[in-house]
Amino acid sequence: MSVDAQFKDLYGYEPAGVWAAPGRVNLIGEYTDFNEGFVMPLALPHTAVAAVARREDGVLRLHSADIDAPVVELRVDDLAPLSKYGQGGWAAYPAGVVWALRDAGHAVAGADIHLSSTVPTGAGLSSSAALEVVTAYAMNDLYELGLTGAELAVLAQRAENAFVGVPCGVMDQMASSCATEGHALHLDCRDLSIRQVPFDLAAHGLELLVVDTRVKHELGDGAYAERRAGCEEGARVLGVTHLRDVSYAELGSSIAELELAGVDEKVVRYVRHIVTDDHRVERVIELLDSGDVRAIGPVLVQGHVSLRDDLRISCPELDLVVGTAMTSGALGARMTGGGFGGSAVVLVESDDADTVTKAITTAFGEAGFTAPRVFPAVPSAGARRQA
Repeated sequence: MSVDAQFKDLYGYEPAGVWAAPGRVNLIGEYTDFNEGFVMPLALPHTAVAAVARREDGVLRLHSADIDAPVVELRVDDLAPLSKYGQGGWAAYPAGVVWALRDAGHAVAGADIHLSSTVPTGAGLSSSAALEVVTAYAMNDLYELGLTGAELAVLAQRAENAFVGVPCGVMDQMASSCATEGHALHLDCRDLSIRQVPFDLAAHGLELLVVDTRVKHELGDGAYAERRAGCEEGARVLGVTHLRDVSYAELGSSIAELELAGVDEKVVRYVRHIVTDDHRVERVIELLDSGDVRAIGPVLVQGHVSLRDDLRISCPELDLVVGTAMTSGALGARMTGGGFGGSAVVLVESDDADTVTKAITTAFGEAGFTAPRVFPAVPSAGARRQA
């Protein structure tokens, strides 16, 4: 049954429209977004879809087809950061967007929302950002707010930061909102300027595989915030507002300065990762612009090594994906997303995709791990109205 038909069954009338917003996978540039650096995500075909109707009575009703739970009914005047629906649970994300819009001065009076998503949860593919962005797009259209995709992404980020309480950067929401089909999104997280970079792997006989390890380690709880604080400490000691301002050429002297100041060695590691990953984004852009797509493979591996050794957010499952992929013929591979589980990306020749996939699946079985989910990352369209 379609999401609009489900809406009618649930609420007893037709929705005003249907919207969709995708998940994303990040090609390169990890933990750089909150350092005002560079990232390069692409939207996935997997989407959160919302059938929505406007209300004028201050009531917000939320329902998900993916969760066996009744309709969540709230009053928009009662929405508050870190309240009951701001501390976990899927409803915090759409509710947070309505709060963020109202907090920014937009007269959103309520809505009935029915959601369904094909974005894998817990896989580091931004299922939460997809929920936020699809809600933001629906509210923007229904209330004729006239906000741009970038503005909606920033409001969705604010919902996650302030309402849900997750100190994420803006990459996930920008990718879901602003990506275009057949392209990767080169995003400058300082000024939110974007460039759509052609990324037609099929034309080069290549595929980018996403390997969802189906793992979410408890170690990840709080680790993101701790690394963000460490990056902020490193920037403070180096006398810059964000690590974006530490150039790759100055990295050696910057590390010496940090060590002389006596900062914790983990701060040195975090700084080194951010500066080198920003540089890796720039290198991937150069290679794609020159048409040397296969050459980005080693850059992906370098990124994984940095995430594993400097940022220390990998895990045995992710390392097994990367190691197995490389020994079975992949051109490059790295973990992607927040770490401690989730997914990796693997760049392969199209003819080798099945061989590499089988090798990874076999290795997981031999290690006693849950079988991973593997699928191609096809650069897809960002958020849009569907009906």
